[in-house]
Amino acid sequence: MSFKFFDKLSQDFSELLNDKKESNVIIEVDKEENKKSFTLHSVVLRYRSIYFTKELENIATNENHVKTIIKPNISAQIFEIILKYIYGGIVNIENIETKIIYELMIVANELEFKELSEKLESYLVESKASWLRTHFSRIYRSIFDSNKYNEFKGLNQFYNDIISKHPNLIFESEDFTSLQEAALISILERDNLQLEEIKIWDYVIKWGIAQNPTLPTNLEEWSEENFKTLKVTLQQSLPLIRYFHISEKDVWEKLKPYRKILGTQLWDDLYQQRLFPNQPVKSLVLPARIISNPELPQRINELISTIISEEHVAEISTWIYRKSTIYSSANIPYIFQLILRGSKDGFQPKTFWDMCNGQADTIVIAKVSGTDEILGGHNPLAWDNSTKSTYIEAKDSFIFSLKNGNIKKSILSRVKNHRPDLKYYDSDYQKTCGPHFGNCEFFLQSDVSDFTKDKRCYGYGRGYGCLYVYEKRIRTTNEKFSILDYEDYSIQRKILTAAEFFHNHESVNCATKLLNGKNIMSGKEENKKSFTCLSKVSHVIVQPAS
Repeated sequence: MSFKFFDKLSQDFSELLNDKKESNVIIEVDKEENKKSFTLHSVVLRYRSIYFTKELENIATNENHVKTIIKPNISAQIFEIILKYIYGGIVNIENIETKIIYELMIVANELEFKELSEKLESYLVESKASWLRTHFSRIYRSIFDSNKYNEFKGLNQFYNDIISKHPNLIFESEDFTSLQEAALISILERDNLQLEEIKIWDYVIKWGIAQNPTLPTNLEEWSEENFKTLKVTLQQSLPLIRYFHISEKDVWEKLKPYRKILGTQLWDDLYQQRLFPNQPVKSLVLPARIISNPELPQRINELISTIISEEHVAEISTWIYRKSTIYSSANIPYIFQLILRGSKDGFQPKTFWDMCNGQADTIVIAKVSGTDEILGGHNPLAWDNSTKSTYIEAKDSFIFSLKNGNIKKSILSRVKNHRPDLKYYDSDYQKTCGPHFGNCEFFLQSDVSDFTKDKRCYGYGRGYGCLYVYEKRIRTTNEKFSILDYEDYSIQRKILTAAEFFHNHESVNCATKLLNGKNIMSGKEENKKSFTCLSKVSHVIVQPAS
């Protein structure tokens, strides 16, 4: 039998971190005013870190027999956490922002602390999936851009699963063509990529051409050398296309213009397969992709918003319901149905009016360019693109700013003066003006018909005598802004069975009383009138048991 005293051992070594006796290493981290130096012990660093062992071997000592390592790319906050892990084997991530935990994982990987890096990666995937989805583009690209995709296998799998279900998040993004080749190949290898093969072909060609900006824009002007250039660029990607599962029409219209990059054998086999479908071909025939659900659900936590998280959805739902405490993610009574996304549908103001026309009870959400700000507004009425420019009274509307990054607290601002609450525009103004809340207190507009191009959006009001419609400002600055992306969602009440309602809803006793004492839970009074009443007080639609 053996007794282990790891807790005391960890405590003693943690105290050594603050003991400068016999220290002989200085590590400088961070930049400029945040720069910080740590005095450490080479014996601890060498036995705890392969990375620092190699670093110390290549650095000469100064006249005081001290070695100095400089790591300006690591923040002081992150390195302090790393040092507690090195000396005491303890990493406390309680009350630490998810962004910092992610950065800690990256640094742990860089410093070759595999145990810590893998532990943090597992934690993020298992416990912070919502945050990972919200910051999808940034993290996915950073992993592939740094060639770390083979080291972060958990995150790689997590994001590839998302891309398989929602490929437009990558293919329709503005910076798709800057995607690393390794990332593109990883996507194309997926058998369950939920996209028509001909569309995949179109995106691959688009990516390949973008890597060679000197290629003529007119395909008819291409030389043999131009086609050879594109073929070399796509040599890793072309074999992953499922050519024999593309329709004959698309082969003729889309593939034929590029047949010189396919090779004679493949083109001949495609032609043969159309004429003699039962005869074998010499080219490799990959299986068709598994399209499991063409009609993908558009609920916010399934659709993957590029701007907000599930926590944001819970907070917004709380405001809609006028609830005093924020819903948990499991009890959100609304479904957020995507109507449009700027990065997918375009940033022209007219697009907003065309796609949102007739849509009632909607949430507009915008990510401000150059800041962490997420601004938005709720319109309980239907957007209308057929009216003259006019103001509309909507006393239940509100505007907001969501906590995100450096924005530590959300701001909710409800109507205090009922006129004007919202402004609708005629067809001429729809070319430059988008959703307009209050007296320009949240207003997307662009003189060049693109919300991302010129800083013409408002988030502070442009009052006539500073007459504000909403009770408080949602920005601390008066500067106008442009946006990175925006989304508009239709808010729909969930449909629950009675069993689901009583299992999830936190106000069962209150609801039961409101139904005049009828015993819903026992099933004795499951009539439509009761459930209609229950729906009104719960803000969900409750279906009687069949």
